[in-house]
Amino acid sequence: MFTRGVTFIGCSRRVPKGINGRRLVSSRVAPHGVKSSNWKVPSISAVVLSAAAISWFSNPGPLALDTQTQGVTVEELQKHTSPDSVWVAINGKVYDLTEFLTRHPGGAGIILKYAGKNASVIFNKFHAPNFVDKYLTPEECLGPLIGELEPAQDITEVGDSELRQEYIDNMPPLSEVFRVSDFEYIAKKILPPSAWYYYSSAADDEVSLRENHNAFSRIFFNPRVLVDVSNVDLSTTLMGSPASVPFYSSATAQGKLGHPDGECSIARGCGKEGVIQMISNYSSYPLADIVGAAQKGQPQWFQLYHEGESNSKQLVSECEELGLKALFVTVDTPELGRREKDMKLRAQIEANSDSSEDSSGAQELQSAVSYGKDTSVTWKDVENIASWTKIPVAVKGVQSVEDVVLAAEKGVKAVVISNHGGRQLDYARAPVEVLADAMPVLKEKGLDRKIDIFVDGGVRRGSDIIKCLALGAKGVGLGRVFLYANSCYGEEGVRKAIELLKSEMILDMKLLGVTKISDLGPQHLDLRGLHARLPPNDNLYYENYEPLSPPTFQHERLERR
Repeated sequence: MFTRGVTFIGCSRRVPKGINGRRLVSSRVAPHGVKSSNWKVPSISAVVLSAAAISWFSNPGPLALDTQTQGVTVEELQKHTSPDSVWVAINGKVYDLTEFLTRHPGGAGIILKYAGKNASVIFNKFHAPNFVDKYLTPEECLGPLIGELEPAQDITEVGDSELRQEYIDNMPPLSEVFRVSDFEYIAKKILPPSAWYYYSSAADDEVSLRENHNAFSRIFFNPRVLVDVSNVDLSTTLMGSPASVPFYSSATAQGKLGHPDGECSIARGCGKEGVIQMISNYSSYPLADIVGAAQKGQPQWFQLYHEGESNSKQLVSECEELGLKALFVTVDTPELGRREKDMKLRAQIEANSDSSEDSSGAQELQSAVSYGKDTSVTWKDVENIASWTKIPVAVKGVQSVEDVVLAAEKGVKAVVISNHGGRQLDYARAPVEVLADAMPVLKEKGLDRKIDIFVDGGVRRGSDIIKCLALGAKGVGLGRVFLYANSCYGEEGVRKAIELLKSEMILDMKLLGVTKISDLGPQHLDLRGLHARLPPNDNLYYENYEPLSPPTFQHERLERR
């Protein structure tokens, strides 16, 4: 209910996977260039727990009749502050959170911090308006709060709020954003550390994170000239749905961390530009709300983490009812990657919570965002999911040529070559490099027309998208780009990012001598440098290393004194 690493709770016996609320924000005037009247600037908030890590808290104790019918007084609420009985007030109602203490992935400390208090401020900053009504059970709701009780201070506030507010007050207009990487620069200045580190962090030394992008710089073009390029057509078909461009908004969790409308404003921006949105299993808003925010007839996909047949069947059924056009089963998270920037911040917030509980252990911090964690998922599970529905099913998170080939041999509709944005196994190869190796093998085995290949990771330019398409990708996903654009400018930022990528693609295709996607091929690329990797720059190592030094002159010694 509260923060990811210092999370509060989800309010249900069983929280359906991927239909959750998260994120805290403080109201402000929309930045220059933003039309949405309800845009709110991110506060100095903390990170949010994916409610996928939340399971139902069992056997709530018997409740006195008068608490349900007459409510709970402030005096009675304030008596329940021990691990044996934890009551919390939220938006005028009182909830019994006792049973959840032992199940809370972020530890019991943050919940105990708000025991007997009004936790409305921190709760509202993270969750969608309908979250409590949708997931609260009668046993957990003790009734209305009787009396006045000031909201407790948000203990997750970290960072220099005054400096960040100065940046927020002076945000550049959208007209001065010339490349999608500009959104990342602005987001770093205005987002609270909790949101920034969650969005930007990656596994271990973050080598794969950097390599995902750097690999594109080792692929060069072979332009053709004297071609009529008066009209360039970017339209295509992805997973059976028409799209104005061959790229899509890839699934990212916790969109509300950066913008109060979260995935809903991403849906609106994508819909108005004819771009497909893949919705995360762990979005900030209910799936139905995100679909409802889309344009009529706008194709949307769903990213599914398989965490048990019952839950997955329920989600697949919901996707069918809501008209989603494809399911992408994510398979690269049997365990969560070690994202140290995010972990470090969560530890700091835990330490600042003044809790007597020691919740800074590596295992607890590691489990704070345990969504997608299932060590037993196999190819058979993917086959089962495909048998439940007529919606096309793809596999997301394939990272080797062997698995791409295996998927094609098994009749999988499509795969996404992806290393989860470098957030899982560090030193996993860049997806574009795996793509370059996989396509010739598929063609050699006669499998290239039996499976669609998508790719994501490190894309920051229209030219990056073109390189993937020329290598044989059917479509290209971008995740962080749309998170940052949405965090800075909401729906208008998403549209601006799409427009920038479109304009870059059109210009580059004209200069390359190509007018439509189907004409792109390996003949347009020079791949000789792709596998010639340079050693990654280990910033931590060189920060600690003291270099050798030459002899010191006498006058230099005096100056140093």
